[in-house]
Amino acid sequence: MEFRDYYKTLGVERNVTDTELKSAYRKLARKYHPDVNPNDKDAEKHFKEINEAYQVLSDPEKRRKYDELGADWERGASQEEMMRRYAQEAAAAASARRRAGGGPERFTGGGFSDFFEQFFGGGFGGRSGFDSEATRAPDMRAEVHMRLADAIGGTKARLQLVAQDECLNCGGSGMVASEQRQGKSRLMRSIPCPVCGGAGAVAQPRTLEVTIPAGVTDGSVLRLKGQGGRAPRPEFNGDLFLTVRIEPHPVFTVAGRDLRCELPIWDYEAALGAEVTAPTPGGGKVALKIPAGSQGGRVMRLRGRGIPARGREAAGDLLYELKILAPADLTSDERALMQKLADSRKARGVSDPRAVLIGRS
Repeated sequence: MEFRDYYKTLGVERNVTDTELKSAYRKLARKYHPDVNPNDKDAEKHFKEINEAYQVLSDPEKRRKYDELGADWERGASQEEMMRRYAQEAAAAASARRRAGGGPERFTGGGFSDFFEQFFGGGFGGRSGFDSEATRAPDMRAEVHMRLADAIGGTKARLQLVAQDECLNCGGSGMVASEQRQGKSRLMRSIPCPVCGGAGAVAQPRTLEVTIPAGVTDGSVLRLKGQGGRAPRPEFNGDLFLTVRIEPHPVFTVAGRDLRCELPIWDYEAALGAEVTAPTPGGGKVALKIPAGSQGGRVMRLRGRGIPARGREAAGDLLYELKILAPADLTSDERALMQKLADSRKARGVSDPRAVLIGRS
């Protein structure tokens, strides 16, 4: 594999500025462009070499890698050191291709040298047709199930996840460097990683402790930055999107941020009015005043006592729907009192409550 001096190709010094680099490239590109030199193989070759050099030197990250590599090459680095650097660069390139969701992407102009393809081929992101998509590891999704009381007050949860983390042996590329001999020549080639089988990722169990803020609702999605797929550099880790699922409560049903409870009361409490004790989601109690003459289905509302506010969403309410019960275990005296009440209302000419239904049938 022959080292390519991209600075020499463009006729610039190693400390060239971006502006000077662009000017030199444009000048040479106009000179050797295939449209200006039709059917000129030498001009076409020069044009490809110029384009390749500019693709590397115009990208800050590629230029940094190239400068490090070039310095080692010029100092006569050992073959082992060059193989190590090759493996790192090839792994990073393939890893970026894998995260982007596909195989190698090539510059549409084609014709890049073996040197470019091995050290910069299709994976570092950049300009003019290169894969510039995500250098981030993939995001993950999971669910956390919790009690209603924890959703109201907040809690800590321990998650057991199985994450597809990057293989440490190949740096997530799925490939490792291997030396092959062809006669007296020693060539470096990429082979599938023996640890991950070329997948670039291995299943890794992970325990994660997360803080669930107060005021989450069923279906809320929490974004845990950097807790998704792992990348070689932490700032490129994916995120974990955690969906909250609130477990059914034996007393309260959840409707958004409102909490609803069916509250049974006796018929005489509904008729005369009363102060009754009602449950709260956290296991406490609250006193409710039932107005005299309340009917079944009436809803008593305690504003702001439901699931707490979070972000721009206001706190929900506690809703108690009255369910009127008639006593079924009357004593003889109680039955006599009830009969006296019925006779009194009949004598007063109180209308039959079913008359409206009969009239409409």
